[in-house]
Amino acid sequence: MTKRADRQPAMRLPVARICVDVALPHLDRVFDYQVPEDLSEAARPGTRVKVRFSGKLLDGWLLERADATEHAGKLAWLEKVVSGEPVLRPEIVQLAREIADRYAGNLTDVLRLAVPPRHAAVEKGAAVKKAVAPAEPDPVPRPEIVPDAPAVAEVHNAPSVVARSLGIAVSPVDTKSPAPGSQSAAGEQRPAPAREQPSAAPAPAGQSSRAPETPVRATGQAVRATGPAAKDARPIAQGGWGHYPSGQAFLRALADGKSPRAVWSALPGEQWPARIATAVAETVASGRGAVVVVADARDLDRLDAALTAELGEGRHAALSAALGPAERYRRFLTLSRGEIKVAIGTRAAAFAPVEDLGLVCIWDDGDDLHAEPRAPYPHARQVLLSRAQLTGCAVLVGGFARSAEAQLLLETGWAKEIAPVREALRVVGPRIVTADDRQLGRDPGAVAARLPSLAWQAARESLHAGNAVLVQVPRRGYVPVVSCQDCRERARCVQCSGPLSLPGQNRPAACRWCARPAADFTCPRCGGHRLRAAITGVRRTAEELGRALPGVPVRTSGGETVLASVPDEASLVLATPGAEPVVDGGGYGAVLLLDTWALLTRADLRAAEEALRRWMTAAALALPASRGGTVVVVADGALVPVQALLRWDPGWLAARELTDRRELGFPPAARMASLTGSPAALQDFLAATDLPAGSEQLGPLELPEHQERLLVRVKRSDAASLAHALHAAAGVRSARKAPEPVRVQLDPLDML
Repeated sequence: MTKRADRQPAMRLPVARICVDVALPHLDRVFDYQVPEDLSEAARPGTRVKVRFSGKLLDGWLLERADATEHAGKLAWLEKVVSGEPVLRPEIVQLAREIADRYAGNLTDVLRLAVPPRHAAVEKGAAVKKAVAPAEPDPVPRPEIVPDAPAVAEVHNAPSVVARSLGIAVSPVDTKSPAPGSQSAAGEQRPAPAREQPSAAPAPAGQSSRAPETPVRATGQAVRATGPAAKDARPIAQGGWGHYPSGQAFLRALADGKSPRAVWSALPGEQWPARIATAVAETVASGRGAVVVVADARDLDRLDAALTAELGEGRHAALSAALGPAERYRRFLTLSRGEIKVAIGTRAAAFAPVEDLGLVCIWDDGDDLHAEPRAPYPHARQVLLSRAQLTGCAVLVGGFARSAEAQLLLETGWAKEIAPVREALRVVGPRIVTADDRQLGRDPGAVAARLPSLAWQAARESLHAGNAVLVQVPRRGYVPVVSCQDCRERARCVQCSGPLSLPGQNRPAACRWCARPAADFTCPRCGGHRLRAAITGVRRTAEELGRALPGVPVRTSGGETVLASVPDEASLVLATPGAEPVVDGGGYGAVLLLDTWALLTRADLRAAEEALRRWMTAAALALPASRGGTVVVVADGALVPVQALLRWDPGWLAARELTDRRELGFPPAARMASLTGSPAALQDFLAATDLPAGSEQLGPLELPEHQERLLVRVKRSDAASLAHALHAAAGVRSARKAPEPVRVQLDPLDML
């Protein structure tokens, strides 16, 4: 490297605009540096560099090269180009800036989420081992659909047609009167994607900025691409999308190079990985790329297998932290270099550098795993929606249930609904009934297993038919909460006041916080020494069911041991919510939803929405009613979430939730910020904050360890102003080196 005294400025574009990796909010801006001639060729936009900042050699991102600087005085030199690999695309920088501004965060924090750490051995290798196939493979062959295939519009009064197409034998059903909700809105598409036509400035998520749309007729017949995909002349494969009135229109728009935006409510038993794979294949056929985000590794494995079957080997990259740093970075480079155009993964994959993006998709957007636990705490759904606004690509928000945020997209007209007809639900859905947990069966086994007679009967019939039984238990462990046998007072540790629990059979109670045993427990209220189970965990429930049904294999899934799948045989499968395994090649004969009060009584704004999401995820694994599939929810049938489950109508509950939140002024109908810190730090932060007019302050609320939390609420139209004010206040405090931090979080999932 040339000595510093002998350095000469670059002949062309001598100024580099660099985002320095500094976490201080008041330094969240781009700095200009002078590029030496010897580094000019390697110093390309998107590369990692090192610069002198405040006397230290720090990492940074080279965002742009320029002819001149607006700053007076002499610029510092660019010290080093760490890597000549441009891994940070301009569109990702724009997206990261958008997310940082929306969540009152720093650009460097978002870039840290967007780009994985560099792995020099992978990058410097003579050739990157391809985890995927070339970007321009031969078109994937598609089965030709016969002209007289049943159209989607024809299944409204013909459930037997739906049943035959799914390979299900059913008895005749009365279809004389049309079912409510069968006239679902057809998917409407924009005239052309943003990459082909200039569009107006993007509106905030939830607000429409589209030009007038042209309705697309939903049919089940084969349609050939007429847009950018015309060269392939490939028919649209009907598959499972044919059971949704707007499904075929959505696929046809993707194949034509358009950018539809949809919220998809999936049928029970739906093979959602295959449906998403079909949508991705149509997008790829139009010459564009796709990004799909799922909640966890199990969903990622299923989607990975479906895309491999649909596109072939090596046509996509699955990004996951479980891959390890080397393999993850290798796959990231294949995307960054444009070798492939399809990326799937968990929440970090929302930033994947896919070329010519045509579709972003998120499955089960209500899962809290989509929320990033690191600052500035963005949600993967919002990252994808913002990306769609910036690029003009298509959007698919899917799930068995529906979040209030997805409902808002529909009610504002930003997206269209893809929902099944009621006849299809009657054919593929299981029988869903309610039972009262206070009415145990007369069979001694039902009493021992703490099951109502209806649930006990459903389990026995399923096992007799050779099918597995799924039991969803909301709590992990053996007996996670115990209380005094005499006065029912919650049992707590005498050392730290933590809750006591029973870790296993014939083991003494122990504190869940400090792990101290409490074999000599004495109730401080009544002096009693006996304990009773206040809440029963999944392990204790498995033990009781195993004793009640001897000889039946019992499997548990949850905590550190989560099963991806179970054999299609008579067995008991007990799982915590979110850990339900699929049945290999089949479904559950019975699904029992126990202790539903534990979900419904949570001190959470989203308790009802989350309870329905978890119930529907489990119920969707049951066999159709025509094959004996039964779901028993042990709850009061008059409760609103239970009614939504019985009707399999997530949109109805989501609309009610959104209406209630509008009346109460809660997200997503309003924007809310959570400020957490010590009382003195909160007071100092508020003094430095210029809140928008009309903002409301709720709290503060006392938290453990001498902390407090304050909520600030504004209208949706003031969301940008609130985020800017909070970020500016954080910058003021960091500039004057405030001793105590304040955690700023926009629209937190946990507010109560």
